[in-house]
Amino acid sequence: MSFHETFSEAWQLRYGTEAPSDRPDVEAFLRHRSVRKYAPTPVPESTLAALIATAQSAATSSNLQLWSVISVQDPERRAEIARLCGDQAQVRSAPWFLAFFADHHRLRQAALAAGESPDGLDYVEFFAMALVDVALAAERMVCAAESIGLGICYIGALRNHPAEVQRLLQLPSGTFGVFGLCLGYPEQGSRAEIKPRLPQESVWFRETYPGDVGIGDYDDRMRDFYEAQKMSGEATWSQRSGRRVDGFHMSGREVLKEWIDRMGFSRR
Repeated sequence: MSFHETFSEAWQLRYGTEAPSDRPDVEAFLRHRSVRKYAPTPVPESTLAALIATAQSAATSSNLQLWSVISVQDPERRAEIARLCGDQAQVRSAPWFLAFFADHHRLRQAALAAGESPDGLDYVEFFAMALVDVALAAERMVCAAESIGLGICYIGALRNHPAEVQRLLQLPSGTFGVFGLCLGYPEQGSRAEIKPRLPQESVWFRETYPGDVGIGDYDDRMRDFYEAQKMSGEATWSQRSGRRVDGFHMSGREVLKEWIDRMGFSRR
């Protein structure tokens, strides 16, 4: 199945307001949602190869291409990566599971082979560049996938157990798993919905950052969304998000600073 909301419908779901009448034809991008239930329909490897090409067509700082992706299809390895990613059902069931990585290893090897020193790769700047490259590549791939009727779900839980992910995928020093990506055709009748977003006034500022940033009616709109999804609406978005950043709900990711340093990133 595919999703067919009009621009006005998608805008209403995102912001809870009427869509502007004078606007470009961009509804396909507003229809994005996380898909967690997939049809058994296979996605050919040739389709994935085309999507990888779209990822590689994304902007990349200085053409360094500081990212890589590993497809995990072996049933035993897929089951293990699912366990490491919080036992999320979509990781087990998606036709494709992709692990996206910040990758300094390839460039280090290329520089050494060319007789150049790669010592600067341990600067924070190059780690930041790798993270930006990963995100740009994956999101361009996602937009392409959704344009041909595929659904996706990003999996941040790939960062829950970095050492075990390294062992499972045989990652060399200079690589870091940033997120996973489930890919496949949405299950017929999928209840994946467009999730409300903050009002534009909360994220789009003119000229300078304002002294006071509010969230408008977002807590109320998210409460309605939670209840429509059969989730408790008692806790607001502000409360849920506040708890997520309270330092006690890190899901094992509190070790990332030490792990990133151990893998050769962001040392100075």
